[in-house]
Amino acid sequence: MSAEQRMSKAESLARVGIAYVVAFGAGGAWMAWGPETDHLWLDGLIADLIATAVVFAASRMHRNSSFYDAYWSVLPPLLMLAWWIESGTPADDTRTWLVAVVVLVWAVRLTGNWIYAFPGLHHEDWRYPLLRDKAGKAEAAVDLMAIHVFPTLQVFAGMLPVYVVLTRASEDVGWLDYVALVVGLGAVVLEYAADVQMYRFADTRQPGQAMDSGLWSWSRHPNYFGEFSFWFSLGLFGLAANPDDWWWVFVGALGMYAMFQGASIPMMEQRSLERRPSYADVIARVPRFFPRPPRKKAAA
Repeated sequence: MSAEQRMSKAESLARVGIAYVVAFGAGGAWMAWGPETDHLWLDGLIADLIATAVVFAASRMHRNSSFYDAYWSVLPPLLMLAWWIESGTPADDTRTWLVAVVVLVWAVRLTGNWIYAFPGLHHEDWRYPLLRDKAGKAEAAVDLMAIHVFPTLQVFAGMLPVYVVLTRASEDVGWLDYVALVVGLGAVVLEYAADVQMYRFADTRQPGQAMDSGLWSWSRHPNYFGEFSFWFSLGLFGLAANPDDWWWVFVGALGMYAMFQGASIPMMEQRSLERRPSYADVIARVPRFFPRPPRKKAAA
């Protein structure tokens, strides 16, 4: 039995936490004392990649790429705070606080969900070994780029509307900001409800049974829809801050949508079909992503 397999959940969380403290310390040191690029967004990206490199090193040391999983939700509020401080945006700026509330509520909810579901470092997301095994001798490069760097770039792109709010705002707070607030907080509530429903189902499901009740009867992936909606809300904030940036502030949200549709959902659905043949009936009745009422079950 390996050291990771013998490790308790508390010790596993402590190790992940220490790695993150070192990672964000390294990224913060770059922001504070590293050479400036004259572009605050680029300074943030470099710091983000430095922190990712530290987490990658911890993943390799522990032979578990799930070391990276919580980075997705822990990084955004810290990146926003760094940009807020460096940009000199007033501490009482209303729009900035609206965005901060949405980002912080989302981050706390998603990180809390990860902590709740994380069994320890004896467990690794099932997708990661598949990716590494397919890569053969290039598994280290795939681990770095596909499992660590690519998600970091995805999240960074999703956060660029926040950069617009902090550095390029040309409009006063208006109705669109409050639409963005409602969409963002609604997305967090949706993700929370979907996760709770899935946990309850997992506790009682029969072998081969597929989830098709509650929110999961309106969308096969309501958690992914909620996640996309959160990033879309940040795009709305960016649009409200500077309408001239309309042509690119949703690039991050669209990138999330493409990742869910092109990678995450196909992998999840293939696995579900292999493990639960009844999932084919769910696919026939329940929408893939955007929620709508399900089709009726075919008559026996």
